[in-house]
Amino acid sequence: MQVATPIPEPRIATRLQSLDFVRGLTMVLLTLESTRLYEHLEPALAGTAAEGLLRQFFHHPWHGLRLWDLVQPVFMFVAGAALAFSMHRYLRDHAWISAFQKVLKRCGWLFFWGVLDYAVRPGGLSFELWDVLTQLSFTTLVAFLLLRFPAPVQVAGSLFCLLLPELLYRYTHIPGFDQPFTDQHNFGNYMDWVLMRKINDGGWVAINCISTSAHTIWGVLAGQLLLGAKPGSTKIRNLLLAGGALLLLGYGLDLAGITPIIKRIATSSFVLVSGGWCLLLLALAYWWIDVKDHRKGLFFFSLFGMNAIFIYLFFEIVAARWFNDYVLAITNGLLGFVHFPGVPSLIIGSLVIFALETGMLYFLYRKGIFFKI
Repeated sequence: MQVATPIPEPRIATRLQSLDFVRGLTMVLLTLESTRLYEHLEPALAGTAAEGLLRQFFHHPWHGLRLWDLVQPVFMFVAGAALAFSMHRYLRDHAWISAFQKVLKRCGWLFFWGVLDYAVRPGGLSFELWDVLTQLSFTTLVAFLLLRFPAPVQVAGSLFCLLLPELLYRYTHIPGFDQPFTDQHNFGNYMDWVLMRKINDGGWVAINCISTSAHTIWGVLAGQLLLGAKPGSTKIRNLLLAGGALLLLGYGLDLAGITPIIKRIATSSFVLVSGGWCLLLLALAYWWIDVKDHRKGLFFFSLFGMNAIFIYLFFEIVAARWFNDYVLAITNGLLGFVHFPGVPSLIIGSLVIFALETGMLYFLYRKGIFFKI
């Protein structure tokens, strides 16, 4: 009779390469999107078998779920897991109030940069609260305030974050904004009008930060699980079970017609489903990288993960407003001299932008420069 070999513990207990990889992968996908690569690929792949695959790199217009709808949840989930690791180290040598001040300062900077990202518009200055950093400033604070409580209390807190918006959407009955899951006529749109005197024409709402706080709380719980002394096999099993349970509950709410999966207003079913996928992704990465010790090819993703805040602010503020158009003008002009087709020229231009931004991150890495908030 053969005895099953237990899954060994990862070599490093205080830092996970899998967590760095997931963060880096998220930033690579976001950086590619910022170069307009997916947009430039659309006409090239129209009518082909790859068109459906490419569609996964764009947000679903309303009720439904695509791959791209999971990027922000992963971003916020990983932030929670990273918070668990950083606070685990910090609280060994510092009082809780010191940690609170540190996190509060970080949240303030996240809020500042998130507002600044959307502040400059062609028509002048603007105040908007839809940026992911603005949302993260809220979810990080909520997750930190629950961090020192037992896991059941944290889980209860995350469920409250899901239940509160659900009740507000269904039972506030504000004239013109009393249709819970209808674009432009829901409670989230009303709160945007109250907070900013404007409504997002894409359907995004600022109070998404309430329900998506669950993503960051679950990230903290996952981080605390991986920091624990349980065997690697038990950690993976627990991540898989939790992820599967969230998927079943979220998809069940949607299929039963109770709460539709809508990313743009972060319905409870969407947060549950996306949170489930986050847990499964982390379980897979943890097993493959930290347990099975597959490390080849990770450095490329680490470049983006180590300077995630810098590259995000760069492509959101600098690249979107100047750098991208400048580089595309050069590449299109040079390729135009040899009568290169327009669509392939745009694709090459996007790849050149990505290569330049990767080179910039490599330069910062070689110089030991890492931007932290």
